[in-house]
Amino acid sequence: MELSTFTSATASLLAQAPPQLGVSDVQLWHWLAFGAFVVVVLVLDLFVFHRNSHEPTLRESALWTVIWCSLALAFNGLVWWWRGSEIAIQFLTGYLVEWSLSMDNVFVFAVVFSFFGVPLKYQYRVLFWGILGAVVMRLIFIVLGAALIERFDWVMPIFGAFLVYTAFKLATHGDSDVNPEKNILLRIARKLFPVAKQTHGETFFVVENGKWCMTPLFLVLLVVESTDVLFAVDSVPAIFGITQDAFTVFTSNIFAILGLRALYFLLAGVMDMFRYLNYGLSAVLAFVGFKMLGDWWTGHHMFDPAVSLLIILSLLAVSIIASLIANRRDAARELAALADPEAKPSDVNPELDQRDPVGH
Repeated sequence: MELSTFTSATASLLAQAPPQLGVSDVQLWHWLAFGAFVVVVLVLDLFVFHRNSHEPTLRESALWTVIWCSLALAFNGLVWWWRGSEIAIQFLTGYLVEWSLSMDNVFVFAVVFSFFGVPLKYQYRVLFWGILGAVVMRLIFIVLGAALIERFDWVMPIFGAFLVYTAFKLATHGDSDVNPEKNILLRIARKLFPVAKQTHGETFFVVENGKWCMTPLFLVLLVVESTDVLFAVDSVPAIFGITQDAFTVFTSNIFAILGLRALYFLLAGVMDMFRYLNYGLSAVLAFVGFKMLGDWWTGHHMFDPAVSLLIILSLLAVSIIASLIANRRDAARELAALADPEAKPSDVNPELDQRDPVGH
């Protein structure tokens, strides 16, 4: 399909979406205006604020996290004034869910960069282009999802059941589940195209021996892009479980993605502090999945948008507080061990007693 044909079809779908998708008060120019806003902030981000590759400091990452969150909240206020409190609460809930799921992305991105040995100062450039591709892919996913929900009523319980299954996998997965070397797109690229032998800094393509070659950094970008597709499969249905308003789904999703890079550099080094976060995220996905199933079964919304927001906040808060309590408990044990040199390792960390003789 040619690009012009796809663009025309997408515009037609967005402009003619029925009231049940919640876009009756959203015109095509609203989509175009939001798209222009995204382009402007990305251009400013890459060519003005981060035109030179460098290692982001913790303070800088925290500042940018606050800026991106502030932009999302400002847009949320605009939605409240424009479309009312119910849509605004749905936007905030969707943004919170996507932002929370992004924390799991942070762990995976950290594993990918560590696996390929990407210097910290080049990671921001990879994430920028990865997020640019993510914006396009999310739009496609959301347009297709909205079209499916519009035409086939049975899609909602399928989405719900898939989220419940994803929640179970998230609660039981381990570090060994992430292996960039097994990425299919990476394997195909290596077989079809030559790869440069040198790193070449932040460049994605170079000429070696008279031939264009991909740099190792471009392979990392492919892994990041393909990984985001998998995340979109989880996160997009999750937000559709909160609202079927396509514009709200897209805007809340994109605002969370825009802040992902700053969030990555803020949390990548301290993810161990949130040991129980994956259980909180799993509980959120399970709640949204069961909510989708319940809404479909009863034919109406089982929870008010404000109640859904409160439940999601509570689930995340419990997992974070439990993680912080566990960290303080471990720190106290380590101090006790220092005070008593004769203490056994298992007195400091009882989990050591559950390991085999080689430490697994």
